[in-house]
Amino acid sequence: MQTKAITLTIIFAALTVALNPDISKIFLPAPYAPFLIYQIWEIPIVAASLLLNLKSAVAIAGLNAIVLLAIFQGASPLGPFYNLAATLSMLMGMYIAHRIFYARISNKEGANNWKYNTTLAGTYTGFGIVLRVIIMGLLNFVTLPFSPPVGFSIPQPIVIGYYVPVTSIFNATLALYTIPIGYFIALIVRRNIRHANLS
Repeated sequence: MQTKAITLTIIFAALTVALNPDISKIFLPAPYAPFLIYQIWEIPIVAASLLLNLKSAVAIAGLNAIVLLAIFQGASPLGPFYNLAATLSMLMGMYIAHRIFYARISNKEGANNWKYNTTLAGTYTGFGIVLRVIIMGLLNFVTLPFSPPVGFSIPQPIVIGYYVPVTSIFNATLALYTIPIGYFIALIVRRNIRHANLS
């Protein structure tokens, strides 16, 4: 089992790195704020957290931040660390949801039940969005008024009136597709592993 966990960690880490915008070219600037980039590199991190554990997902997210620092910093040299904070806050929201609801939902529904998986994915998504939006809203509120490289010397009223609402929308909508896709990828991989074990 340990070998499978290590193998899956390596695979998801490689996928995360390969899906970085400078490598995959898969990204979309937010139409309402082009300085924000919709991407898919967090999906394997979410899948890893569900298939393996939070520790593996945090390690992959950390590795991804190092890669981003080297090849895709974004508008700020500290951009990869802000992305790391966003990813970790989302994972923490999912972890809290898991601790609170997993046993309750599992006792009522079978693990292969569509309603069970949809409910669990929705719960993880909701908690992931809430924690990501709160943490990143506070982080932007505190850091953006600072001079580069910490922030962008943006006056506090503009941070409150524009940047916090816009980044909150961005973080919510990014998590809105990242977590469910990651959840169902983890579900498919888990089923295929079980099937391989039975073969």
